[in-house]
Amino acid sequence: MTAHYQNLRKHRVSIPFHYYSVTTSTLDRNCYFSDFNNARVLINTLRAIEDIKAKTICFVVMPDHLHWLFQLQDKVPLARLIQEVKGKSSYLINKPTCSKRKIWQPGYYDSLIRSEEHLLGVSRYIIANPLRAGIVKSVRDYPFWDCIYL
Repeated sequence: MTAHYQNLRKHRVSIPFHYYSVTTSTLDRNCYFSDFNNARVLINTLRAIEDIKAKTICFVVMPDHLHWLFQLQDKVPLARLIQEVKGKSSYLINKPTCSKRKIWQPGYYDSLIRSEEHLLGVSRYIIANPLRAGIVKSVRDYPFWDCIYL
């Protein structure tokens, strides 16, 4: 385990019913999610755990990473939740070709949301990601996002 990855894990806590923003990237920043089917697999994976392990506030699936804002549900460790999303989406992406390629880089960045204002600000930041990346001229033109506020 690299020192960088170990530093990501320091001070990580899982507090039930609190909001978290998580960003995780694909291995070597490969653009796996430029493929419509791969992006849909990831979105369906997020939807499958909805209200059971995490209540999604918003997400955007970028070509090489995921931004996800959610409320952690009761007795669900944050690390286990992210591991489940990455593992299930990797399995389903690889299944049609019987591949075993790694989709995700190890680790993730997380931020505990501390206020309603912070929650709204992070939501706006996440949804505007395709605009800032120059992928689209309007958020409406990007197919791989959702937000309960819109």
